[in-house]
Amino acid sequence: MLAVNTPIHYRAGSVGRILDGIEYRLDKVEGIEEGGRLVVKGPNIMMGYLRADRPGIIDPPPDGWYDTGDIVKIDEKKFITILGRAKRFSKIAGEMVSLAAVENKLQQAFPEQIQAVVAIPDPRKGEQLVLFTTDKSLDRKRLADGLKAQGAMELMVPRIIIPVDTMPILGTGKFDYVTLNRMAREHEADAEAQ
Repeated sequence: MLAVNTPIHYRAGSVGRILDGIEYRLDKVEGIEEGGRLVVKGPNIMMGYLRADRPGIIDPPPDGWYDTGDIVKIDEKKFITILGRAKRFSKIAGEMVSLAAVENKLQQAFPEQIQAVVAIPDPRKGEQLVLFTTDKSLDRKRLADGLKAQGAMELMVPRIIIPVDTMPILGTGKFDYVTLNRMAREHEADAEAQ
């Protein structure tokens, strides 16, 4: 545990105040203006990872600093607000785009359908967004109009739309982004081959 909201110290939208005894820093993430990547150190931080290639040996975090993988902002009273996971950001034309934010806007624009967004390499812009959707009639214009109505920037509009019958889901009920990334790369390879 790194932070907690309590009845006395509470801020809506945050995960609470960072606990006493936890050192932290925010590492700058290129393209993200507000906040940074949360790295922590303290008495309740794990000792390290056990790796399959080195059984029985604990691989500690460098100098005890553990990279949470979370992009956060921390206010003057040490309340942490999570902006997203580092893995769920895409760099498009030099700008960082939150894939979770795109999915949230898609859910607002098209609440009757299921959508998931991943990013694949793009030789010109660094990365490009790929939308998987259960809406077989969704085209690029309707997609762009719907997202823009929700305040999305142009960079947040996926360039590729892949309709699916069902979305791959993990046992936890979350989207299987590993499978979706593989499907997106295969789709792009097939398109380039044609």
